[in-house]
Amino acid sequence: MSSNVLGTEGYAENAAQLIERWESMSFFDLHGDVAHLLPEVPSLILDVGAGSGKDAAALAEMGHSTVAVEPVDGLRKFGSTRQRSSRIEWVDDSLPDLNVVHSMNLAFDVAMLTAVGMHLDTPERVHAMRHLSSFLLTGGHVLMTIRHGLVPAGRHMFEVAAEETMQLAADCGLRCVYSETKGSIQESNRNQGVTWTRLAFRRN
Repeated sequence: MSSNVLGTEGYAENAAQLIERWESMSFFDLHGDVAHLLPEVPSLILDVGAGSGKDAAALAEMGHSTVAVEPVDGLRKFGSTRQRSSRIEWVDDSLPDLNVVHSMNLAFDVAMLTAVGMHLDTPERVHAMRHLSSFLLTGGHVLMTIRHGLVPAGRHMFEVAAEETMQLAADCGLRCVYSETKGSIQESNRNQGVTWTRLAFRRN
């Protein structure tokens, strides 16, 4: 499916390098700032842009069940082979519509979008936020990160303001409970001035 999805450019071609990079980072290195927002009891989590499945595997170890959405064939195949768990269901789907996820008729406690939002243009971001809100249970959270700075060659990426994302979320009944921008944890990106905004929203 990856060849048909805008925003996946550069991922299939560099899958091996990206997998090595992602697998070297722990879940708490990436998500420690918002880990307290994860449910304490086994819950259902939507991981959009699941990549190599590193996060989905960590969530499974915590007892959660995860629908891992990944449109890049090579990444999804690696993840489904490497991260073998009855608590992970791999899905070939993508934002902004998430048609396959919608057809599953599930309600999620958490939706995670790690390094995904900046691949969507403005209309797509509006559409995506509406869908994500509709998938969440009351009291559920959207946890997301957005990249800022130099765009890697061959990537389909936009500059997305945190304030815009907060407004989109508010329009969909999602209240911002966490916002912070900091330098990349990857030294090469940090040296190029790349920063990341982490946002968390709660469905009222």
